[in-house]
Amino acid sequence: MKTYICEICGDAYLGEDKPSQCPFCGADDNFIEDGDIANPVVIQDFDLSEKSLENLQKTLDLEKRASALYSCMASKADSYEVKAMYKRLSKVELEHAAIVCKIMKIEMPEITPEDCSSDDVENFEETIKLEEHASGLYHQFMSDADEKPIQKMFNALERVEKGHIDLIKKYV
Repeated sequence: MKTYICEICGDAYLGEDKPSQCPFCGADDNFIEDGDIANPVVIQDFDLSEKSLENLQKTLDLEKRASALYSCMASKADSYEVKAMYKRLSKVELEHAAIVCKIMKIEMPEITPEDCSSDDVENFEETIKLEEHASGLYHQFMSDADEKPIQKMFNALERVEKGHIDLIKKYV
């Protein structure tokens, strides 16, 4: 058994082989290292530019909303599979919010419940719009960032959000 650490969220995975994705934040295996060499973004000490702080706050707001929205969608899903998928997406988005809070060195703000449709198809379409928006923002935020760890984090988040789009498109 080995320890693998995600360089984005800093969480450890124990297993024989490196996972293909972080089971906590969804970052792909390019961001997962052997435990003895990992240098997670969330524990690095660096100064943030005003632009990065602004973009991190926008990220926090977006991820909190997505987590709450997916929680609502899980509660209204027709099938167990869709309910479980939205519950997992909600947890991943909440983990993204927690990553941002760690980087900004702030407490996690309260998550405000969101309203959603009772129709799965409408929720799938809303999810794709939300994930496409997030993916585009994170691509821009990665370009805006001067700090290498912040660029790395936004690169990982952009990839995760694109993976969410691919997942949802299976249902549409």
